[in-house]
Amino acid sequence: MVNVNKLKAKMVELGINVEELSEAIGMDKATLYRRLSAGGQTFLIKEVDTISKELKMTRDEVNEIFFSQFVA
Repeated sequence: MVNVNKLKAKMVELGINVEELSEAIGMDKATLYRRLSAGGQTFLIKEVDTISKELKMTRDEVNEIFFSQFVA
């Protein structure tokens, strides 16, 4: 499960809203809203990669936000 709060915090930090992010990653804004409201359970690895590049995330941030349930 994605840490949606941290993902949204990163977006706020960079001054990017959901509409801007969806446009930048080539995803319909309704789809991105739906995925965020579902706890991010349906993000594909390709989408995670694109989002992380767009938000200029470090490897640690990506792991913390998208893969925290897998890291012991």
